[in-house]
Amino acid sequence: MTITTVNPATDEDLETYQVSTPEEVTAAIEMSDARHLSWRRESFSRRADAIRSVADRLDERAQSLAELMADEMGKPLRAGRGEVEKCAWACRHYADNAERYLADVPIETENRKSYAHHSPLGVVLAVMPWNFPLWQVVRFAAPAIMAGNGALLKHASNVTGCALALDEIFNHGDLPEGLFRALVVPSSRVSGILEHPLVRAVTLTGSAPAGSAVASKAGELLKKSVLELGGSDPYVILEDANLEQAAATCANSRMINGGQSCIAAKRFIVHDSVYDPFLELLTENMASKVMGDPRDESTDFGPQARVDLRDELHDQVERSIAAGSRLVLGGEVPDRDGAWYPATILADVVPGTPAYVEETFGPVAAVIRAADEDEAIRIANDTDFGLGAAVFTEDVERGERIAADELQAGNCFVNTLVASDPRLPFGGIKLSGFGRELSDLGIKEFVNTKTVVVA
Repeated sequence: MTITTVNPATDEDLETYQVSTPEEVTAAIEMSDARHLSWRRESFSRRADAIRSVADRLDERAQSLAELMADEMGKPLRAGRGEVEKCAWACRHYADNAERYLADVPIETENRKSYAHHSPLGVVLAVMPWNFPLWQVVRFAAPAIMAGNGALLKHASNVTGCALALDEIFNHGDLPEGLFRALVVPSSRVSGILEHPLVRAVTLTGSAPAGSAVASKAGELLKKSVLELGGSDPYVILEDANLEQAAATCANSRMINGGQSCIAAKRFIVHDSVYDPFLELLTENMASKVMGDPRDESTDFGPQARVDLRDELHDQVERSIAAGSRLVLGGEVPDRDGAWYPATILADVVPGTPAYVEETFGPVAAVIRAADEDEAIRIANDTDFGLGAAVFTEDVERGERIAADELQAGNCFVNTLVASDPRLPFGGIKLSGFGRELSDLGIKEFVNTKTVVVA
């Protein structure tokens, strides 16, 4: 069995890869576990040097990795280099901070000594998506490996080249050979891999149905899982917002990665008194984004990652229009080969329509009118998802109150777009998943927090 990657800009085949045999997968699991058993006894200093070597290799290969992402999933080169840079940052962050994050926590009791100690779990399986093919992997692997775990990657098939590039980078630095390994397998084999007794935990970034399937299997096996799933992220624009700044920020958030981001803004909930001027400014900003060849340095966004995903997105747009939404910008499939879709705005979006209730994973903005602050918050929370949210207002205290106490999401920002940062915990609630990545919370997800008492 083979997997063939396809260039979404041209619909042309790129490379064909042999799928890992069951025997190869078993050998990889056993090797990762064996390496983990010695790796967990290495000092934090030794681990940090190895992870820094991974960061150095990422930096050295930034351009070629960006070109690979451009070819496999349509990411523009500038964005690709930025993704590589962020991966190197995450590696260095955990190299610098893992020992502090995992330090013993003294607890006063009547005993001579009592404390919480953090021990690695073992081999952790990561099921990762195509939209940030390096970042999604590194933000899991860097903390997991710094904690002393082994790491296995099942990547999305359309970015198999990126998976194998990461395999080479992790295995040609100062890390033990085989501690990290990419498995070239279809999604249908994830359940079987998770059943292996040496696989102790799983993390998945992807859709809610995929997360539900993996979490169900993990629950059946009583194995730890962390899920980062989709989002229908609301951005609330209040009557006192700086409209020019808000519109520019909202357009940038909606168009990140061609709109193919879990934390990209999806729904723009606008106070009635500023609805029309905001919509005009948002339209100007989104219309100015250049769609083109991802290998062209002037391109702002490239094609969608696959033709079938583009077609699903267009179907959501058409169904939303049929249900009463007003098409303001875009909304037509270009007559050309590849998975192209233009920047699109739907205004006057009403409850129950696809653009209101579903995750639109592409450059489609849904603009919704709200009578006042209370209604804007209600609409923002009127979703099964809960990953990111933002609020725009000149009254910073008001914005902070809404972000902290009112918006139902794992990541709530004021007057800026939602973004992940190695220093900050990242994750969602409701259908957006559970558990946290990044920060000290992320590295503690895949350790045994062990109570130690000395009488």
